[in-house]
Amino acid sequence: MKSIYMDHSATTPVDPEVFNAMIPYYTDIYGNASSVHSQGQKAARAVEQAREQVALLIGASPGEIIFTSGGTEADNQSIITFMAANPHKGKHIITSAIEHHAILHTCEYLSKQGFEITVLPVNPEGVVEPDTLRAALRADTALVSIMHANNEIGTVQDIQQLAAISHEAGAAFHTDAVQTVGKIPVNVKELGIDLLSASSHKLYGPNGIGCLFAKKGVHIGSYLHGGGHERNMRAGTVNVPGVVGFGKAAELAQQRLPQNEAALKVLGQRLTQGILDAIPNTRLTGHPVNRLPGSVSVCFQYVEGESILLMLDSYGIMASSGSACTAGSLEPSHVLLALGLSHEIAHGSLRLTMGKDNTQEDVDKVLEVLPPIIKNLRLMSPLGQ
Repeated sequence: MKSIYMDHSATTPVDPEVFNAMIPYYTDIYGNASSVHSQGQKAARAVEQAREQVALLIGASPGEIIFTSGGTEADNQSIITFMAANPHKGKHIITSAIEHHAILHTCEYLSKQGFEITVLPVNPEGVVEPDTLRAALRADTALVSIMHANNEIGTVQDIQQLAAISHEAGAAFHTDAVQTVGKIPVNVKELGIDLLSASSHKLYGPNGIGCLFAKKGVHIGSYLHGGGHERNMRAGTVNVPGVVGFGKAAELAQQRLPQNEAALKVLGQRLTQGILDAIPNTRLTGHPVNRLPGSVSVCFQYVEGESILLMLDSYGIMASSGSACTAGSLEPSHVLLALGLSHEIAHGSLRLTMGKDNTQEDVDKVLEVLPPIIKNLRLMSPLGQ
């Protein structure tokens, strides 16, 4: 049985070219990038090359890139250290109800430290309305953090407009771009972003490495304390193989982005329409147009998401019912509830997120097996009778 992987928003396989680029930094060039000997200097040069590759992907300068352990650390560092470094700007933070928990839990932590948090609602398509942000901004608003695209429903926000509105009020703007960097064009200068979080394993790079973009002149601090690594912005021995892999993944993403984006858009539209046409009482979640290419998020009435996943897995199809970071939770997705869905409907969610290796045949296979799965599950449900 062929395996069909449709959970790329959770993680992506490491590209063979990325893996091959990393191998020498495990075997031959194994020096600490902070060491002055030749091994260390070779590692340091590789780190700086990767910094240039990542910076080029998002339109930044290499000096604006701080390597982290991933998107979660970058989110934490951006919010916590920005607020600590800029007390004169105020103690008010604005975010949205559909953010990743790396943002929401960080804001909850800061609320216990005396900071005030405003959580913006979204419309039924998962969009943060510009007027909602305008109404929430205050003289003491220091930072606005709105994700570029949602990891569950795929909705892409108009970050350029939201950043401009924030700047008009004197607030800095951070975006969690973990789901967009490498998938759709992201240029920090064009979008007007002050701080951005990204993660390697979402763009066919290794796990355990990500970055924080901090615009030149934006004051933040180190989240981890110890040595003077990353220009005193992130203590800890640099993960050289991971950084090299991230850099190579960024380089490949930039080369392949137009082709991959166009192909995934076609597959996503085909799969979405096929599901909606074949299965009644199904709701597309997220914006119908402004969404990540290849991202399909639906809710089926009268069924439970985990049962769908188990049945799909029996056919070799791997998907999810929401964020991988909350897998195993009995609570419905906070993102789907923020759209105004009931608990019952939110429990019937399915997320299918495709990648560069998915094909039309993969889509057709899902469309072949999914309708009878939903039909059979509904027959077993008292609500679906």
